[in-house]
Amino acid sequence: MSDQSDIGRKRQREIYVAGVGGRLPAVPVAQAQLEKAAQAAMSAEAWAYVAGGAGRESTMEANRAAFEKWRIVPRVLHDVEKRDLTVTLLGRRLPSPLLLSPIGVLEMVHREADLAVARAAAALGVPFVFSNQASVPMEAVAAAMGKAPRWFQLYWSRSDDLVASFVRRAEACGCEAIVLTLDTTMLGWRPRDLDLGSLPFLKGQGIAQYTSDPVFCAELGQASAPDGAPRPPLNFLTVATALAQKGNFPGGLLRNLGSDKPRAAVQRFVNTYSRPNLTWENLKFLRRHTRLPILLKGIVHPDDARQAVALGIDGLVVSNHGGRQIDGAIAALDALPAVVEAVNGRIPVLFDSGIHGGADVLKALALGATAVCLGRPYVYGLAVAGEAGVREVIANILAELDLALGLAGLAGLHAIPEGTVMRA
Repeated sequence: MSDQSDIGRKRQREIYVAGVGGRLPAVPVAQAQLEKAAQAAMSAEAWAYVAGGAGRESTMEANRAAFEKWRIVPRVLHDVEKRDLTVTLLGRRLPSPLLLSPIGVLEMVHREADLAVARAAAALGVPFVFSNQASVPMEAVAAAMGKAPRWFQLYWSRSDDLVASFVRRAEACGCEAIVLTLDTTMLGWRPRDLDLGSLPFLKGQGIAQYTSDPVFCAELGQASAPDGAPRPPLNFLTVATALAQKGNFPGGLLRNLGSDKPRAAVQRFVNTYSRPNLTWENLKFLRRHTRLPILLKGIVHPDDARQAVALGIDGLVVSNHGGRQIDGAIAALDALPAVVEAVNGRIPVLFDSGIHGGADVLKALALGATAVCLGRPYVYGLAVAGEAGVREVIANILAELDLALGLAGLAGLHAIPEGTVMRA
């Protein structure tokens, strides 16, 4: 974003002036209406995958309830004519404290998938954390961003060689950090997906980082199904899934009609994706294979935060995966203060899970977060209006943050005073 000054009022004027001519925003501004519009634009399977959570989805509810437990306490008669949203994170000065969380299988949401998100993020100077489960290889997404900041999310598979390959590729395409996600060593129990019998990876969706990787492709000969693995019934839908696998594999449907590689790639992914036996000891391997800063995502316990600091980890992301992994887990915002206290300023602490608007961002920052990560809302914007929708969602959140900051009597984010938020 070329000019970050007074972005809240500028965004308001942009919308209101357009409204004079009858032109409304590309996506609804209100979160509830944005969700409704996104659901209408998405297939049932896509909506279940993006909007759903674990179990009864009580963790998702807790994430939102936690924000309501904290209230902003405005101060008056402070000069807030000029407001500064910039932050410094891992040595880079950013125009705002907002990043885009990694979200996989965006091809279910919009045909341009990660590319649309990348272009929107780059236009606004917001770092995009590439998903390990992306629909587009990281190299193509990086090219779409130019010199804009990007990071890479890593899921640690059963193949250490593949992990090292992903990290090498992330470095080569200009990613500035590795975000190791630790709360998804197994998929959580997600009733919305289960009720539809829908796992997009089985159609070859969301595995573009794998099918574009030389190590993964070399391992396709090891893709036999494990003993006792269930087999799908043979019917029209099974055939359609096989065709989808071929269509989603590099080269497309026609080139892959006679090839068994697409099925082998899906089988290999299923066999290698999760790594439940990952331990702190494995982090030494990652450190040996990258010069990039390493952040651990999924930290909610202060003891884990202290252990990470002791091992020389470069940053943490307090997150419960948007409520998608454990039903009844602690709300991410409730976990944030204790993690911040445990870290004691030695490394940055980012926040993820439950951010809906700019006021939420301010609350997380006031509780000690260095920056925040936005998830589902930008995906809803993508579903409704593609790249323009993502861009508007980001712009709206930054505008609300800017206005909330000024209306709270603050001119910047560098030293938010104690007492800016209080328990309800």
